[in-house]
Amino acid sequence: MSIFTYKQRNTINLVIIIALGCLIAYSLQGIFGSILSTLVLYTIMRPGFIYLVERKKLNRSFAAILLILISVVLIILPFYALSSMVIQKVNELQNDHQYFQHILVKLKKLIPLGTDAQNLLQEALKKTGNLATELFPSLISGAFNIILGLLLMYFLLYFALVQHEYFEAALVKYAPFREQNAQRFALEMRNTTYANVLGQGFIAVVQGSLVCLSFFVLGYSDPVFWGVITTFISFIPILGPPVIFVPAALMQIADGNNTAGWIMLIFGFVVIINIDNVIRFMIAKRVGNIHPIITVIGVVIGIPLFGILGLVFGPLLLSYFILLIRIYETSAMASERLERIKTISEAEEL
Repeated sequence: MSIFTYKQRNTINLVIIIALGCLIAYSLQGIFGSILSTLVLYTIMRPGFIYLVERKKLNRSFAAILLILISVVLIILPFYALSSMVIQKVNELQNDHQYFQHILVKLKKLIPLGTDAQNLLQEALKKTGNLATELFPSLISGAFNIILGLLLMYFLLYFALVQHEYFEAALVKYAPFREQNAQRFALEMRNTTYANVLGQGFIAVVQGSLVCLSFFVLGYSDPVFWGVITTFISFIPILGPPVIFVPAALMQIADGNNTAGWIMLIFGFVVIINIDNVIRFMIAKRVGNIHPIITVIGVVIGIPLFGILGLVFGPLLLSYFILLIRIYETSAMASERLERIKTISEAEEL
């Protein structure tokens, strides 16, 4: 006969489950990015998978593999190719000491700089280059971790798609709130993911393309490189594109190319900045919008955790967190109302 009561055994089991869960979560911290990537890609690919399986009558495994291959071609290969290009360019600029001196000479024509200010600015430029090198993953130095993370992500994604009914049923079953709130969370999470990943990604590509095109037309150097940099930076609202086109325009003005400089400034502030608001308004009508404050704070949170991917995952995590708080508040208010109704009913019976 057991020395523990039924309630005590359940409590002990719960403590063991929590302890093991914490240990497993701690062990998985290195692959958290892969798990989050799986969730994001699943949310994006789910409609396409259901369309291929239910409408086009494709085999589940074939449909999942097809979508995975498409994501590799459209997302993974271009991202790492562009990352390699950025790292190579940053290294070239860092090794070219004349480049920084040339920038300082141009700045002196616009702003009087003392010796201390020059040294400070030069150090800031070098640190910016180092930061860019650290943010973008290197295919050579981190090849093993990158490949392992991608394999794990696609392994999880494959089974999540092929067995999506069981996957979603399990999420609803083990979600810490009622089924209707679980469904609401799933819907809002989908909209949040679309707004953050597809919506903001589309805005970033458009703004990066406009910077690249304008640099090319106006005769600026390395238009493709700066267009790529703008694309990444554009994930930070308001701050993004001006960080690139304003200094570039000022450098042209300092060189005496006033026309190219002023056209870039006018086009940047009138078109490139405002197209963000236009596209964001169109996206908000379909899937909702993410407040710029959430995006900026999310980026601050995400970059130390995920590197350059933190531009996407940081705001996403913060949005999920706020969504959970809203659902918790709704559930708490509903519970309080039920409790008040119950109390009133009991009082009336007495």
